[in-house]
Amino acid sequence: MKINGKMATPIEEKVDQNLKIRTGMVNVSDGKCKPEPLRLNLTMELLTLQRLEIVTPTNPQNGPPSESKERMVQITRQKQGGLGLSIKGGAEHKLPILISRIYKDQAADITGQLFVGDAIIKVNGEYITACPHDDAVNILRNAGDIVVLTVKHYRAATPFLQKQLAKDTPDSDNDTTCAELKADEGYKSSVNNGGGGTISRSCSRPMSICSEPEKRWMDVVAVPLMMAYVTRYIYGTDKLRPNAFEVRGINGTSTGIIHCDDLAILSQWLKLINDNVVGLTHLQMKLYNRNFAVGERIEYMGWVNEGVINNNISWQSYKPRFLLLKGTEVMLFETPPLNVAGLSKALVVYKVYQTMFRVVKESETVDSRQHCFLLQSAGHEPRYLSVETRQELLRIENSWNAAIVTSVIKLGRKTFAVSHHGKSGGLTLDWQTGFSLAEGADSAIVWQYKFSQLRGSSDDGKSKLKLHFQDHETRAIETKESLL
Repeated sequence: MKINGKMATPIEEKVDQNLKIRTGMVNVSDGKCKPEPLRLNLTMELLTLQRLEIVTPTNPQNGPPSESKERMVQITRQKQGGLGLSIKGGAEHKLPILISRIYKDQAADITGQLFVGDAIIKVNGEYITACPHDDAVNILRNAGDIVVLTVKHYRAATPFLQKQLAKDTPDSDNDTTCAELKADEGYKSSVNNGGGGTISRSCSRPMSICSEPEKRWMDVVAVPLMMAYVTRYIYGTDKLRPNAFEVRGINGTSTGIIHCDDLAILSQWLKLINDNVVGLTHLQMKLYNRNFAVGERIEYMGWVNEGVINNNISWQSYKPRFLLLKGTEVMLFETPPLNVAGLSKALVVYKVYQTMFRVVKESETVDSRQHCFLLQSAGHEPRYLSVETRQELLRIENSWNAAIVTSVIKLGRKTFAVSHHGKSGGLTLDWQTGFSLAEGADSAIVWQYKFSQLRGSSDDGKSKLKLHFQDHETRAIETKESLL
């Protein structure tokens, strides 16, 4: 493919092992320097930037990489065999989490990119370097059907682990293996010689057989798409980038600013990437929901941007927030929850049934940000939020309506303290009987209507609420007003 420093190329698609891979040339910058031409490589789980370089290929029979660099490898869990690997080590032994066995023709083996002696650094962007062995096992077991591992080859341990495999015996106890590994002369000599986990050449695999230099696409950066943040806006502002976008992974990686001079190609890339992000995030949501009863499940999760007023500046800045609708609650996070335990670390939690959701009309937006909405909960300042596309706003609105129904069904009945004609009372919403207003110490019913009689409602955005009901007999509209 000829690289053109100015023009983005059409997206090409191929199928490899039943997985779609899409590629195309774009220009990429850090937002300050002149863009350089790179290739985008999109799979279901990863967006990778690649540069065409002249390299001397190595003999693939030699196994793992000769250099100890971090690599990202995606695995699709199998129904039988899971990830198809075993691990040893752990923080309690002052050892990394090491791949000790890869089972033939199972998930890890099929990738062709994982090796005995690889240290697992991250699982789906979550560091496990400080995890005890059993915690690492649980993280891998619960990482979902599509798993992205960040690994680094730990050659000091490879010969010992291979000798363990050569014995052709079942996996030994982790404590025993770790003790034997730390006592192994080859491992000790590598560490004591300052190898930093890189064993001397005599203990490593044979030297690669060199061949003629060739051009090859080399990875520059790989961004995991699970719960990734995709934006066309200049970070923290309402300024839309012309013909450009950025993708940030939950592990902190970023593509930089991707430029496409052709709007059709730009739109196509954005759609393909967003579709993968939404699909993976929905898959993660389903995995989380295995832990919850029907009325407690997650209806939606995804990125939004919150407008923040700073007293030192005259305009509004924006901060990325991760929005989650779960059961009867709406939550905002600074970063996505990486597991079920992370759901307890929300920045903000409101009850859905006590919160107003309102889409902001284009004529009412405060700046150039589009697709905005308000969340206003009793006793709290309203939150002004925006998303990247109209489709995403509709997804949130539909999920909000579903969460409202879930909340009402779960609550069954809810009474709100109100003032009616200067008297204290209670406005009750009952899933079976509808609306009712009671006053006085004896809670005498002043009026009552079924849900089917409600014809409309309005409020002043503060405390006054008007409900409009239709009388079954006269067909007249009756308005009931209360102060919340």
